[in-house]
Amino acid sequence: MAAKVLAIVLAGGEGKRLMPLTTDRAKPAVPFGGMYRMVDFVLSNLANAGYLKIVVLTQYKSHSLDRHITKTWRMSTLLGNYVTPVPAQQRRGPWWFAGSADAIYQSFNLIYDEQPDYVIVFGADHIYRMDPRQMVEEHIASGASVTVAGIRQPLSTADQFGVIEVGEDGRRIRAFREKPTDAVGLPDAPDEIYASMGNYVFTTRALIDAVERDAEDRSSKHDMGGSIIPMLVERGEANVYDFRDNEVPGSTDRDRGYWRDVGTLDSFYDAHMDLINVHPVFNLYNFDWPIYTEQPPYPPAKFVHQWGERVGRAVASMVSPGAVISGSLVENSIVSPKVKVHSWAHVDGSVLMEGVEVGRHAVIRRAILDKNVQVPEGAEIGVDLERDRQRYTVSDNGIVVIGKGQKVEP
Repeated sequence: MAAKVLAIVLAGGEGKRLMPLTTDRAKPAVPFGGMYRMVDFVLSNLANAGYLKIVVLTQYKSHSLDRHITKTWRMSTLLGNYVTPVPAQQRRGPWWFAGSADAIYQSFNLIYDEQPDYVIVFGADHIYRMDPRQMVEEHIASGASVTVAGIRQPLSTADQFGVIEVGEDGRRIRAFREKPTDAVGLPDAPDEIYASMGNYVFTTRALIDAVERDAEDRSSKHDMGGSIIPMLVERGEANVYDFRDNEVPGSTDRDRGYWRDVGTLDSFYDAHMDLINVHPVFNLYNFDWPIYTEQPPYPPAKFVHQWGERVGRAVASMVSPGAVISGSLVENSIVSPKVKVHSWAHVDGSVLMEGVEVGRHAVIRRAILDKNVQVPEGAEIGVDLERDRQRYTVSDNGIVVIGKGQKVEP
């Protein structure tokens, strides 16, 4: 008989480093790739793998996230399947989630109701494809209390990640360290480390025991990666799962093993640029392992006008349904639904979210424009960064970010 598995998706993150994109929404609800929301990637991985009992723990500015999940992620109830958002319920007292471990502690009723053998605990704000069945199977075979997904990264980048250090067997975790400057390489690759992906598979009894113990520790930060995993590592009950071993149907040599933590504006922008190569670093066109999302009744994208230089065209770009490229040039960009780019405008290396309108003769370079931003005729964004810094958010790498509905000056 197949093991019973419950999936818990942690989606309560505030996402301060993604401001202003998270001013009005939770980080997992931030649009990505034109059609999607960040949370769609983890939910698609779970659904494609057949894990169809999923709870999404929410907290920070969760309305748009709750609405998206409720409208989009509907499962057949015939077999008891569901994807449901669960806000902080204050079941343990009059307080909100104090951390990801506390979120699970306050949501024990979900585990008790389902009575699973194993619990998947995945984050909601990473861009990747993964078949979690393979990780669950390896966890069951190992007999460990927890298995942590690790992705190989250069040893020189260890100070940017939560690092998993393993024993000589290459599987048992002997240390779990946050951004160490003296990390040790892997037994089979001394120039590499395992970076934690924030994805865990627990044996249910071990998860409950560890979280209960953590809840009693008033000095704890009540964090899964910072508190629960180190506790189980110290007991010798934690294993690593090498993400390199994960085989996703339809993946290519170029995009196999892709994973991005889009926690900053620059990483968010870079992940979008990964989508638009001729042979993309992350391939949204893998129909064997689709990324699901809401599909509103928008018409196909339209490209109009062909008079002299007034030609509607898009090159090396992804253009979503409902968009109109009218006598303008869009290149190296992501265009979301219901975007309008008017005549003689030029958009280059940019991300335009739903409902953005770019006026005639406007120039947009290396920018992220959130929903419903209106760019007036002749405006320039990304051309003079010093001027832009006085008006908008500009990332460390010079990406101009304009928040949802923010006014753009001519």
